[in-house]
Amino acid sequence: MNYFSDAVYNKQTHANQDWQQTEFDHCIFNQIDFSNQNLAGSKFIDCQFEGCNLALANIQHTAFQNVTFNQTKLSGLQFDTCNPFALSFRFNDCIMQHTTFFKLTIPNTIFIKSDLTGADFTESNLTASVFDACNLSQAIFEKTKLQKVDFTTAFHFSIDPTQNDLYKAKFSLDGLPGLLEAHNIIIE
Repeated sequence: MNYFSDAVYNKQTHANQDWQQTEFDHCIFNQIDFSNQNLAGSKFIDCQFEGCNLALANIQHTAFQNVTFNQTKLSGLQFDTCNPFALSFRFNDCIMQHTTFFKLTIPNTIFIKSDLTGADFTESNLTASVFDACNLSQAIFEKTKLQKVDFTTAFHFSIDPTQNDLYKAKFSLDGLPGLLEAHNIIIE
């Protein structure tokens, strides 16, 4: 396995770069196009992705440990195929449409100003996570552990309280329709 530490990767396409089975520690990726790339088996530890595109990348068995994504496109990623060991990340102003977090344990995850349209959180553990100003239109929450999750500024969500663990989750009054939608209750 190749190993790189404290490296900065600037805007390049890396079309012929082999990203598989590589460990990156404390690296910064600026405006790199990883879309449809094969990142399988790689490790990203304490890394930052700034303005990158990872749409539809293969992240099977990839480790993301304390990774920050800023203004990055992550559409269609299947985080449920990642290496679950020490999996932790933060998302700020990201496009994450149709991203899958199926059955992941990712407590304390911070999502800020991100578009999570159609994201799948089925059977995930999101305890004490934050969805700050996030679009959760068509996001799937089924049998999801949402204890102490902050949804106060999230919008367009539909969460059935009978199908999810919402103990001490936070919602604004504006978010009540998203909690009652499954029960066909009309709020005026």
